[in-house]
Amino acid sequence: MSAAEKRTRVVTGKVVSNKMDKTITVLLERRVKHPVYGKYITRSSKVHAHDENNQCSIGDIVTVAETRPISKSKSWKLLEVVESVAQV
Repeated sequence: MSAAEKRTRVVTGKVVSNKMDKTITVLLERRVKHPVYGKYITRSSKVHAHDENNQCSIGDIVTVAETRPISKSKSWKLLEVVESVAQV
């Protein structure tokens, strides 16, 4: 493991779209404390991640890592599928 790999951000999120070829949209949620009121609120952001084998489906829980820019909007890659949703 090189020094660059140790600094990469690794986060877990939920797949909300897999309509693109080799790309998934992952919803990342985090809880932050409101600066004035002290209440915890959920903040979220969506990132596009590279899915080389098109293995993810909507609802999967995945781990993604930040990487070099792959396209205009893609700078994350899929590491693993933590939990796969049941196929109906």
